[in-house]
Amino acid sequence: MLVQIHPENPDPRKVRQVVECLLDGGVIIYPTDSVYAIGCDLSRVRSVERVAKIKGVSMKESNFSLVCRDLSHLSEYTKPVENNIYKLMKRALPGPYTFILNANTNVPKIFKTKRKEIGIRVPDNEIALALVSALGNPLVATSVHDDDEIIEYTTDPELIHERYVKTVDMVVAGGMGNIEASTVFNCTSGQPELVRLGIGTIEGLL
Repeated sequence: MLVQIHPENPDPRKVRQVVECLLDGGVIIYPTDSVYAIGCDLSRVRSVERVAKIKGVSMKESNFSLVCRDLSHLSEYTKPVENNIYKLMKRALPGPYTFILNANTNVPKIFKTKRKEIGIRVPDNEIALALVSALGNPLVATSVHDDDEIIEYTTDPELIHERYVKTVDMVVAGGMGNIEASTVFNCTSGQPELVRLGIGTIEGLL
């Protein structure tokens, strides 16, 4: 199913429609402020397993991020964050950045792994934030990408829908996506280390 949602003023009824799909265990593709993402309700383990299968990885190999509304629930999924890292995140978010933090004991339970790190995102995208807010907990996120690297597949939601119509339960169309992924910082050592320079600028952040 393809659901059109206005990117700047999301219709609450359509947001609720998507959330009901998520609560039913659905896997969706939705817009962020970088590339479109494949995701599901964090609390639905079988749905997380489906996302891993779609990406062609095992749960142990998965490195999915969590899309959050803000930083208020950080302690539910991460160990205490150093003050300098928290200030950096406050400066950067919402925005096209992923912060890899030390995970607490909740994360291995969710992903059925011994993983000790988790990526945290607060995208500057009204649709993604509305979905997370209405759902009440983070969304799992992993970027849509294609082996053949045809850019239109990953940026145009209608083409994404054509490609994934039999794979996911819903594609949320919220305008054209970007071709660049988020900028990634590894903060597990207590100091931010640039892992990937994506769409988010680092000028003035560090």
